[in-house]
Amino acid sequence: MEAQAPAVDPKVAAAIAAAEAAAPANGETVRIDSWIWAVRLIKSRSLGAAACKGGHVRVNGERVKPAHAVRVGDEVRLRQEGRERIVVVKRLIRKRVGAPVAVQCYVDNSPPPPPREAVAPAGVRDRGAGRPTKRDRRELERLRGLKGFGFGGHATPGGRPAER
Repeated sequence: MEAQAPAVDPKVAAAIAAAEAAAPANGETVRIDSWIWAVRLIKSRSLGAAACKGGHVRVNGERVKPAHAVRVGDEVRLRQEGRERIVVVKRLIRKRVGAPVAVQCYVDNSPPPPPREAVAPAGVRDRGAGRPTKRDRRELERLRGLKGFGFGGHATPGGRPAER
C-alpha cells in the first residue's frame, strides 16, 4: 500500500505557496522581530522589537536584539503575558501569514497554558458597583500584596509622620 499525504485544504495550500514565494532566498536570514510577528507569536512587529529590547526573547539561550538573524533549526523562547513560548524554527518567512500557515513554520514545544480556573482575577468588582470605598480599596491592596510598601501613607522612611 502507498502512504498518502494528509489532505490539505486548497486555500491553505495556496497560502503556503504564497509564503514560500515570499521566503528569503538560500543563505538569507530573517530578523527575529520580523519572524515572531510573521508567525503570529506576537501581535505587531513593534511589540516584537520591544520584547527583544526588554530581554523577553531568547534564541538558542541567548538574549537577542531585534535585528538578530534567525535560521532554520534555532530555538526561540518568548516570554509574554506570564507564559513562556518555546518554538523551533522550521521555515523562514518575512510576511505575516494566516494562522494555519503560521503553525507550519515552527514546532511548538511550549508547556500547556494554565487552566483558566487556576488564574483567579484579583479584585474584580461587579459592574455598576460604583467607586470602591476606602475599606474596599484596603482589602484589594491586601489581596494584591501591596500592604507595607508605602502606598498611600504619609510616613517618611524613618517611620515618622511627614512634616507639612
